[in-house]
Amino acid sequence: MEVIPLPRRKKGWRTWQKVSLIVTLVLGFIVVGGLLFLNSWINRSLPQVEGEVAINGLHASVEVIRDANGVPHIKAENEWDLYRAQGFIQAQDRLFQMDMARRQASGQLSEVVGSATVTQDKYFRALGLRRAAQKSYEAYSQESKEILQAYADGVNAYITQAEENNRLPVEFTLMGNSPEPWTPLDSLTIGKYMAFDLGGHWERQAFHYYLLQTLPKEKALELFSTYPEQAPTIIQEAEIDVASLLQQAVIPHSYNGSNNWVVSGEKTASGKPLLADDPHLGLATPSIWYEMHLSSPEQNVSGVIFAGVPGIILGHNDSIAWGVTNTGPDVQQLYIEKRHPDQPNEFLFEGEYEEAAVIEEPIKVKGEGTVAYEVMETRHGPIISQFAEASGEEAVLSLRWTALDATAELEAIIEMNKATNWNQFERALEKFEVPAQNFVFASQDGTIAYKANGKIPIYSNGDDALLPLEGWKAENEWDGYIPWDELPRVVNPDKGYIATANNKVVGEDYPYHISNNWAQPYRYKRIAQVLEQGDDFTAAEMKNLQMDQHNLQGEEFVPIFLEHVDQGALSDEEQKAIAILKEWNYVDAVDGAAPLIFHTWMQTFSKQLYEEDIPEEMIKLFNGRAQTTDELIRQAHRGEEVIWIEEQGGLRQALTIALEETVAMLSEQYGSDATKWKWGDYHQVSFEHPLSSVSYLERFFNPKDPIPVGGSKVTVMAAAYEEDTGIVDHGASWRFVADTADLTQASHTVSPGQAGHFRSEWYHNQRDQWVTGEYHQTKVKQYEGSVLMLQPKE
Repeated sequence: MEVIPLPRRKKGWRTWQKVSLIVTLVLGFIVVGGLLFLNSWINRSLPQVEGEVAINGLHASVEVIRDANGVPHIKAENEWDLYRAQGFIQAQDRLFQMDMARRQASGQLSEVVGSATVTQDKYFRALGLRRAAQKSYEAYSQESKEILQAYADGVNAYITQAEENNRLPVEFTLMGNSPEPWTPLDSLTIGKYMAFDLGGHWERQAFHYYLLQTLPKEKALELFSTYPEQAPTIIQEAEIDVASLLQQAVIPHSYNGSNNWVVSGEKTASGKPLLADDPHLGLATPSIWYEMHLSSPEQNVSGVIFAGVPGIILGHNDSIAWGVTNTGPDVQQLYIEKRHPDQPNEFLFEGEYEEAAVIEEPIKVKGEGTVAYEVMETRHGPIISQFAEASGEEAVLSLRWTALDATAELEAIIEMNKATNWNQFERALEKFEVPAQNFVFASQDGTIAYKANGKIPIYSNGDDALLPLEGWKAENEWDGYIPWDELPRVVNPDKGYIATANNKVVGEDYPYHISNNWAQPYRYKRIAQVLEQGDDFTAAEMKNLQMDQHNLQGEEFVPIFLEHVDQGALSDEEQKAIAILKEWNYVDAVDGAAPLIFHTWMQTFSKQLYEEDIPEEMIKLFNGRAQTTDELIRQAHRGEEVIWIEEQGGLRQALTIALEETVAMLSEQYGSDATKWKWGDYHQVSFEHPLSSVSYLERFFNPKDPIPVGGSKVTVMAAAYEEDTGIVDHGASWRFVADTADLTQASHTVSPGQAGHFRSEWYHNQRDQWVTGEYHQTKVKQYEGSVLMLQPKE
């Protein structure tokens, strides 16, 4: 057999092979080295949680123990060191969030973002939250100013150390900026922003005004938040194009609300009161809340606070526990101001023109210099329509709002933290003026109590709060505020519990107007239903109630829908959807098809009701749209004439068309077999980081896919969502349950986690727990974890 020799490789080929190997190895080392360097650089900004750190200004050593859930337990020998340490620790975990929060509230985002946020900055400059914070600071006691400064010193100590050691959060590098020093004014401005977020109802006043401008009067009045006894008329002397002036306004989310309740010891297994609270705010990364435990000789308090603010705003101490929901009173009033024909800075009042304050608010824009901008404030407040281009030559809109006054909420918080009984706690509430909140209270002495607390203006007629008022008439001025000792209040009621869920809190016999806008009643009704039926409640049952997904809206409206829909005109697919609804147990379960059908049917019905007459830019001002739609359906079901529904061919035709569209849409998205549809295929939560919208950053800041979740905006387990995507973006931002029989601990969920750093083990560790209803116990005695000692700097 002949052997054929292999061709000999040329010498040059071998040389090239060696060179290629060497180049590959070198490139590999460079890539690996680069990744290791990048990893090391990113990890450098993780908070130091063990060892020692020297801080300027400390009087004595401060112990910081972070437990298994990343909750810092700060123990100091005096209050000033306590708040200085609190500022340092918050900044370790949340500095970027704190910086963005103060910038947003102050109208300074454009300095780091660029021209994209100039309009938003103009709005917040016009609104003047930072100016209001400055007024408030002047009203604080010297002791409170020292607390604010101690907190700011702690934040600045961290900023200085992070800059010196190249340990600033990576977001600052990505944004190309460094944080400015923290000031007491920054903390107060964030507090004012939270009052803005919980807001009032000026947008509904503007919406009512728009309706009267554009629609027949009776049709317009059907969408008023309450049907006025004396139907108002459009103001003829000075009309304003509301749609043009306010289309760029920043509107808080309409679902900002909450649940809370307290149960008397007569109805609990421990014989002591139980308290539960879950504020409903935006769901994002990091959480709006930061959980902490603060201990000094003067106090031992645990709970949550907004990043950027000292103290504990919600939680418990050794003797008491408390929680809040939004009262939602009419604390914002729009005024139509008549401008002098020749003097643009003067406005009419009682026959004479008054000069408005003109305030220079130059806006720095990243990469583009500075935009000259000025705002005006009349006797009522800032002109909020001025930031729009078509700002009105003869008339503008100004805003009177309690939060723009000097208020001292921080002093209230500090006193609340130290209170040991209801009398002390209620006295502290006298200083908590904005935002108006429903406080519930429980103590070890057996007391349960409630107060709708805050600065609430007196209207001579509740109908006055439905529309913008003529700013040139003295009769339209607020007539003072509801006296603090006459605010709605309940202590130890016979029924053994108190609950609120942004529902109407007063009866018709209450002498003052509170609000024309209340949340849909379903969450409150479900809470009351459960608490009425049971005794010997435990903390575990309170957690179950916070996770309750029973849909009382569906229970009310599905029978109405089935009664009126034209079932004889439905296709086989639509009949299947009806059959699923007939078998529904009215639980918004993640795996159920019925919740998806019902909520989509309701959304589709609502959309077709309004889309022809109300443009998209005005729909965002339709605060309380869901409540209004519910009431229109009830009225039509009772046989009353409802113009909006009659124009759709009546309830029967409108519901039938909406169902047809619902089934067609769901079939296209989820397949033709309705029995396989799932609420969780649409309804999902992701806790998005603000920088995750940048595609290459998404996998870092939001590393996991959205999670299917049950509940909805009408269930006790609050999970409101964007209708076009189904993404849950508002709900229980913190869940809290305390049994006053043992206040050495309490149950919490702070989602998605404590940390702001995406490499931290506490970044998204509570994300799944939010969905499944798992809680962690935070102890205020005998807790363990990593120990960091903050030492005075020599």
